[in-house]
Amino acid sequence: MKARLKLKKVRLILVLTAVFTVSLGFVALKDREFDIIKNLEIFYSLFNELNRFYVDETKPDDLIETAIDGMLNSLDPYTTFFPEEDIADLTFMTTNEYGGIGALIRKGGQYALVQEPYENFPAHLAGLKAGDTLVTINGISTRGKEISAVSELLKGTPNTTLTLQIKRVGAQGIMERSLTRKKISIANVPYYGFVADRIGYIRLQNFTKDAGLEAREALLKLKESGAKSVILDLRGNPGGLLMESVHVSNLFVARNQEIVSTRGKVKQWDNVYKTTNEPIDTNIPLVVLVNRGSASASEIVAGALQDIDRAVIIGQRTYGKGLVQTTRPLSYNSQLKVTTAKYYIPSGRCIQAVDYSHRNEDGSVGYIPDSLIREFSTLNGRKVFDGGGVTPDIALDPVLLSNIAVSLYTKNLIFDYATLYASKRETSPGVDGLQISTQEYNNFLNFLKGKSYDYSTESDDQLNELVKVAKREKYYTEAQDEFEALRKKLAHDKEKDLQNFSKEIKSLLYEEIASRYFYQKGRIQASLQDDPELSKAIEVLNNPQLYASVLQKSYGSANVKTGMSRSN
Repeated sequence: MKARLKLKKVRLILVLTAVFTVSLGFVALKDREFDIIKNLEIFYSLFNELNRFYVDETKPDDLIETAIDGMLNSLDPYTTFFPEEDIADLTFMTTNEYGGIGALIRKGGQYALVQEPYENFPAHLAGLKAGDTLVTINGISTRGKEISAVSELLKGTPNTTLTLQIKRVGAQGIMERSLTRKKISIANVPYYGFVADRIGYIRLQNFTKDAGLEAREALLKLKESGAKSVILDLRGNPGGLLMESVHVSNLFVARNQEIVSTRGKVKQWDNVYKTTNEPIDTNIPLVVLVNRGSASASEIVAGALQDIDRAVIIGQRTYGKGLVQTTRPLSYNSQLKVTTAKYYIPSGRCIQAVDYSHRNEDGSVGYIPDSLIREFSTLNGRKVFDGGGVTPDIALDPVLLSNIAVSLYTKNLIFDYATLYASKRETSPGVDGLQISTQEYNNFLNFLKGKSYDYSTESDDQLNELVKVAKREKYYTEAQDEFEALRKKLAHDKEKDLQNFSKEIKSLLYEEIASRYFYQKGRIQASLQDDPELSKAIEVLNNPQLYASVLQKSYGSANVKTGMSRSN
């Protein structure tokens, strides 16, 4: 009996030893997995205790969403969680399609109003105009509702109907309109045309589905109409689908040319993307316009065409977003858009900003220390650099609006005047025929009387900060008279500013009024009338020797350095 007990004890010890040994091996080999399990258990126990004992009632969904957002924010700006109710937003980001009436809306006092109807979609076809106040949607008042809630009322399954009650400037009473929702597909190429003799222009504003096909159609029509050179405008284009950037590049580049490669931790995301189709024209002179708002797929196109010396890049250094996202399905029909790799363009450089700590206010690439910048070469041997974004071959300073122009625009006074203008004139002579004459500008100034559009200048802000410091250090009282004298000298004069900056204010009025008659195409056409970057592109394309020299080693090396200095 004792022998059997002793044998059982030995076996138990052996089993426990084996289990312990396996456990140690598991921890040694799977320490990462163990850390995950351990921390998930800690999180669950913390969450459970918080919900049971916190002094106030908690909302589990809000707590979890906050925890998820905090976790993802610690990584990069593009790794995002989409709960089931937001999947439609994710779909729209990749397709530019949704079911609705085809109109941009915004807040207008207590109600929502139409900011811009999209041409040839239900809102436009039903006669809705920019500036119309949406009073009710299917009998539901929009008064006090958030724009997101109003948007949900307007959106819906294609071919379903809805009734709107609207109030229009210049019209009496309430108007009623019946609409049928349709699948709304927003164009990647909202406008193309000629900007000078035989110089074609293509505005590409997104890289969602069929961007390559739309750009191809525009290019073919321009060539059929006699275009001998092309400007591809990627300014403000936030990017989109990687393959569409390859398709757009392929229009100007021969088959089997590498455009971009991706590299990440998981090898399945490593890939090289080359052109696969016959190009439209590999020799037509090409300028690409970019700015701080050109990101992701825009940077792939601009960077790849620069690296293979296929186009002259003009503008400002691009955003610096070179991260690849992949969507992964999660439980309860939610999804994770997760960064899985980085983009690398043909020269081998990565367009992702290497330093997140030095960003501009808009999130684009800011100052980059020299120690973080590496040199690469284009096909012709021109020097190009990484560190974040694509530096143009010809770098131009961005055109910044004055404080008064920004105030008039953001307070919707430009918008409101255009609404009033259009309410008195049913038709327009055309974008080129529209003019903001001296008399019309004076009408606008009269319209502004009694309106609030105060603003501060950077000088105001700096002086206020200096006053705070002086008070904290107890020097203000002694120098108060000098501070007040300086404040009077720096004080802005609205009436004077309205005259000093009349040119840019007139341009904003021109664009807004043009959009009332010719919609998005008209707005774009109007914006090109006084565009220094477009003017530079036309200058380069009208000078074949200058165009060729920019793409050569001697010009490119020096100019890129100058461009980097001006962009920082």
